[in-house]
Amino acid sequence: MPEPPAPLPRLIEQLRAPVGRSDTRSRAWRLARLEALNRLCSENEQAILAALAQDLGKPPVEAFFELVAVRQEIRLVRRRLRQWMAARPVAVPLQFKPGRAWVQPEPLGCVLIIGPWNYPFHLCLKPLVSALAAGNTAVLKPSEHAPATSALIAQLVERYLGPETVQVFQGDGQVAAELLEQRFDHIFFTGGERVGRLVMAAAARHLTPVTLELGGKSPAVVLADADLAVTARRLAWGKGLNAGQTCIAPDHLLVEAGVREALVDQLGQELERSYGPDPLTSPDLGSIVNQAQFDRLAALLEGARQRGQILWGGQVDPARRRIAPTLLAVEDPADPLMAEEVFGPLLPILTVPNLEAAIRSIQGRPKPLALYLFSRSQTAVELVLASTSSGGVCVNDVVMQAGVPELPFGGVGASGIGAYHGKAGFDTFSHQRSVLRRPFWLDLPLRYAPYADRLPLLRRLLG
Repeated sequence: MPEPPAPLPRLIEQLRAPVGRSDTRSRAWRLARLEALNRLCSENEQAILAALAQDLGKPPVEAFFELVAVRQEIRLVRRRLRQWMAARPVAVPLQFKPGRAWVQPEPLGCVLIIGPWNYPFHLCLKPLVSALAAGNTAVLKPSEHAPATSALIAQLVERYLGPETVQVFQGDGQVAAELLEQRFDHIFFTGGERVGRLVMAAAARHLTPVTLELGGKSPAVVLADADLAVTARRLAWGKGLNAGQTCIAPDHLLVEAGVREALVDQLGQELERSYGPDPLTSPDLGSIVNQAQFDRLAALLEGARQRGQILWGGQVDPARRRIAPTLLAVEDPADPLMAEEVFGPLLPILTVPNLEAAIRSIQGRPKPLALYLFSRSQTAVELVLASTSSGGVCVNDVVMQAGVPELPFGGVGASGIGAYHGKAGFDTFSHQRSVLRRPFWLDLPLRYAPYADRLPLLRRLLG
């Protein structure tokens, strides 16, 4: 008869034990786990692509991007791990000499990683790369809304990394809630703002630090001096990618009035070139993840249809949960399309008279995860950087900033807390421990009581 699973608190303590024994502090331990994770990706590519196709209808190229993201992170970490793990010397003032001080990165312990459904493979395993690189063990909770990928992750992680390093818990929100009741050493969550608040509240009960990778209405500003052909091509790709279910996809456009019509025309051409005259039949268009998300997007689209806002697209296939990339004219900032993050292939287009008006629109909303500017003007770039706040900025392109391995990725304000990718990820899952070491042989009596009349001397010496 199989032994019943250990209670959650005991299981987490078992995962924390190798960290407590210092097993995970060696570079060899960390590299061995990263190599296992790399083999997990390379030896199971077809199974991973198939699971992503089953869950989200991802074409092979888009699914392959998820694998590339994890492999790229592993390559970077392998190359830089020795440098990141090294103690960092800190200068000490004269009164502390001949002592020396340094900062030593050390593992946190056992961390919880809660993954999302839109990129269910790489947004679960990429944070795991950072956690293992920093010498932690982990509990993974993949999204139940991508069940094929979740099941595959559970199977592969057990095979390649083993339950003494990583444990995977599948299930719905109740499973996540039970995990959040436990004491972890860090919680890393990727998802929406509503659930992010619940995660943060649960973490507060144990004073557990959190990283929240959320989202928001990421704007794209298009000025009159932009190359409209290239701008349209890149915007169409960024909005169609994963059927718009990307946290850093352009959520809406703020287009300078003089080029609005030309840009809409170019966007329509690019979308037709990418997905054909009937996008619902395109092999390169993904599906909406589940019925609830499809119904939400379909309702937004139907409202826009009734208001006469559709400029291009608008086709819907309920049977396959497909929605064509759709351009929508929006005049009122209070339009239902502007109430919350679209997170789908619907692209609202608003006209602005100039860059200053676009900046006021951005400033009037919560800080987004990404901000995009299309312009040849260095002055415009500097003004946007000086006048706005966002998790990241990309000039004259979309989404690609997330692919730069050494650029920290994270939000600000309502779009998230903390960052990862590259060294930022290593630091997120490490404690920067301060150390001061002093010898016995120099022990000046000046600091010890009785103090007598030492204050004038101390004032001269120490200010």
